[in-house]
Amino acid sequence: MPSWPGSTAPLLIGIDVSKAELVIARSDSADVAVVANTRQAILAWLKHLPATSKVALEATGVYHREVAALLCEAGHELYLLDAYKLSHYRSGVGTRAKTDMADARLILRYLTNELEALQPWQPPGEAFYRIQSLMRRRAKLVQTRIALSQSLEGLPELELLARQIDTLIRRVEALIVKRLAVVLKEVGWWEDTKRCRDIEGIGDLTAAALTNTFHRGHFRSSDAFIAYLGMDVRVRDSGKQVGRRKLTKKGDPELRRLLYNAAMAARRTRAWKPLYQSYLTQGLKPIPALVKLARKLARIAFALMKNQSTYQPKTDEGDCYAT
Repeated sequence: MPSWPGSTAPLLIGIDVSKAELVIARSDSADVAVVANTRQAILAWLKHLPATSKVALEATGVYHREVAALLCEAGHELYLLDAYKLSHYRSGVGTRAKTDMADARLILRYLTNELEALQPWQPPGEAFYRIQSLMRRRAKLVQTRIALSQSLEGLPELELLARQIDTLIRRVEALIVKRLAVVLKEVGWWEDTKRCRDIEGIGDLTAAALTNTFHRGHFRSSDAFIAYLGMDVRVRDSGKQVGRRKLTKKGDPELRRLLYNAAMAARRTRAWKPLYQSYLTQGLKPIPALVKLARKLARIAFALMKNQSTYQPKTDEGDCYAT
């Protein structure tokens, strides 16, 4: 990174995070330090960290949350790296080793070379994690229920037990959905959830997930919101060759799945069936057409929450979606 005469370059730090420890590489040292991934150990390490350091780490489930939150509280600039990009960066620079120490140095190298293109990360509020945890638990229950149903299929002697297990898991799923509504009301996001739910095809779960994502942070535009969802398109053209368009698929895959299901429901409604058919007429196959419709639903939900407006179903006269 460039340095100006008389200026002091900030300390750059790369951290490889695991459940038990943090492996730390610094721009001012060739050595790599190891710190226990506990609040007490992290706070002790932070006491010796120069002010306004720039720190990068890779998101690893829940294990990075403590150090990320403490770094932000201490006033350091934090960059949360995308695992997919980091993996390709490792291949691109020809790094052969895949160890904690090598990964810490790789993260530091990435931060050093790509700093100008990175955006500082801001921790979400506790409400975001509460809702996200409920959503993920329900998604895991759905996966378990489907897996059990498929594994017990064709066994008549277990048919009754399979139905009982299925019913029990569905009851737990319903309780989680009810709990979601309670939490959304407690944190003051219920009105936004209702705005999303008013859109044809969007149900309770999708509305809750969209609301939680919207309140995750500040999105400058619907394009930024779509990119955060991983529903923006990656373009790969070269000369006269037009490459295949693919979704970037960043962010939460469960929300993309919910939006896709919402699009499947929306395409049968009076409001959205003509638009879906127009996508097919343009030459899109059913799956890309559904993805495009899902993106449209997400943009409308964003506009409703951003403008705090009321959804108005589209009519034959071409009325707006939000007023």
